[in-house]
Amino acid sequence: MRKLNLGCGEFKKDGYLNVDFAAASGPDICHDLNRLPYPFADGSFDLIEADHLLEHLNDPFSVMRELHRIGADGCKIRLRVPHFSRGFTHPQHCRGFDVSFPLYFNPDFKGGYQGVDLELQNMRLRWFAQVYLKRTVMPGWMCSAAELAGAVIDAFARLSPYICSRLWCFWVGGFDEIEFSFRVSKKTVAS
Repeated sequence: MRKLNLGCGEFKKDGYLNVDFAAASGPDICHDLNRLPYPFADGSFDLIEADHLLEHLNDPFSVMRELHRIGADGCKIRLRVPHFSRGFTHPQHCRGFDVSFPLYFNPDFKGGYQGVDLELQNMRLRWFAQVYLKRTVMPGWMCSAAELAGAVIDAFARLSPYICSRLWCFWVGGFDEIEFSFRVSKKTVAS
């Protein structure tokens, strides 16, 4: 399986081609992910992951078109991005995301279809995310308690991500992230 990890930073993944703009983090390929096209041929990957990357980039929709281009037919694209309820707590974030993001990749969406067919496979809100990073700055007991609380809150959020995202997420202080899993569809039109 050909796997790509975009915006790896210090968190490279084994078995993936790790890409980041910061050479100091030692990626396999150093590339500014705001610069399109990416240095890969069409249909190069079966799995593309980007953890907390899109919120830093200038044009997420152009990036999604590029991921569609470099993904093979059936490629899985897994994105983790900050939910808007906490998305702007980081000084380098340009945006937060909501449950409406996948609509823009559905040709039936009249409100802004982006010309890229991506089938949403799964969407998940997480109250306490990026535990691998938080463990470097929080005491272990506090991380464990937050993980436990997050598991309960996340279970309720899975019942209806739309209602959670728009209404009750504020009752629990917002969500750290929202994860989208898409499947690339490269439909061919018969002549």
